[in-house]
Amino acid sequence: MKYDVAVKNVYLPNGDNKTVANIGINGNKIVYIGKEEISGTEEINGKDMLAVPGWVNTHTHLAMTLFRSYADDMELMPWLQEKIWPIEAKMQREHFKWGSYLGVVEMIKNGTTCFNDMYFVMEETAKAVDEGGLRAVLSRCVMGDDPKDDYRMKESLDFYKEWNDKANGRIKVAYGPHAPYTCTDRYLKKVVEYAKQDNVLLHIHLAETAKEVEDCAARSGKSPIALMESLGLFELPTVAAHCVYVDKNDRQILAKNNVAVAHNPQSNLKLASGIAPVTDLLDDNVLVTVGTDGCSSNNNLDMLEEVRLACYLAKGTSHNPTAIPAQQALEIGTYNGAKALQFDKLGKLEEGYIADIVLYNMSESYWYPRHNFVSNLIYAASSNDVDTVIVDGKVLMKKREILTLDEEKIKFETNKIALELTK
Repeated sequence: MKYDVAVKNVYLPNGDNKTVANIGINGNKIVYIGKEEISGTEEINGKDMLAVPGWVNTHTHLAMTLFRSYADDMELMPWLQEKIWPIEAKMQREHFKWGSYLGVVEMIKNGTTCFNDMYFVMEETAKAVDEGGLRAVLSRCVMGDDPKDDYRMKESLDFYKEWNDKANGRIKVAYGPHAPYTCTDRYLKKVVEYAKQDNVLLHIHLAETAKEVEDCAARSGKSPIALMESLGLFELPTVAAHCVYVDKNDRQILAKNNVAVAHNPQSNLKLASGIAPVTDLLDDNVLVTVGTDGCSSNNNLDMLEEVRLACYLAKGTSHNPTAIPAQQALEIGTYNGAKALQFDKLGKLEEGYIADIVLYNMSESYWYPRHNFVSNLIYAASSNDVDTVIVDGKVLMKKREILTLDEEKIKFETNKIALELTK
């Protein structure tokens, strides 16, 4: 049988370390997985490679790649108020363009095929996603008091009209109220009204620091989670980034309303914000996903590294080595993320699912011995092992060469404008 793309002789993450399989792709779908010999218009030799679903990063600020190594070793609010917000006020369209392109390159190279972004000048991020070939949910960050005549909300609504469901459905638009401490209750209610009109996903920061929770309680008598429920935010699909400080009642609210939590362990640890109670969230049936946050707080967009840390923290903070086993960690970083972002038939290697696939080269010494491929991936592998990336049935990277973008030009241009911006 001949397919558009034939991935041949790969191992699958199903616990069977002996059997190789072939994957046939037509259009943007996986249409065959099995042992029968296949051919394709485009063929990929997957010998000694592990095929997994592409990583889904559920919380990013992509163009903040420009700030990598610019502002480190600070707590969240001083980091924002003294470093990030002042430099963001100086940014022009070109900065968002090249920062987005750099982020897309980085995600392709580490096997992230889908991400959920909240930032500014989102048209430039959308163009980078479209050209690079990734899948994304994009939201223009909004904040303030009254959105009636607010330029941020107008830009968000215009962006939705222009870009939602574009790039063969790879790009979806969400609405992104920043956080309860930057948006008044009146503002949040209005955003919810707009979101209901268009039936879109909401993306927001919640309960990231202890001070945020304390200030919210002092102002409203509620936790950030309870306040968002009272304002109607959770009546729509919502991704809540961080949720570090959530009690039992908060977790029950999240579970009841099917709110997805984007866990960002590296960012939370680096900014000394705390450690999210992931095992408690999972025990209370909250959908947990993983994100990398802004690059200046997290260093990189490496989802394998992020998932690995999330797995270790769950074990360490719960004192239970089986808290998140390797197979579940893989699902949290792939299928859970796809589910949170409302993508149907995404995040699994199964016939009928969208062909977002990553091939890991298993030639390095740390892939041996091979008792369990998924354990090797989660606990030992490197993102440098990513050899091939396929999104929507299209090959974006092969033998670590990005086929859709000029990586060297992007690195050069990004470094030049970032140094000019921050000098």
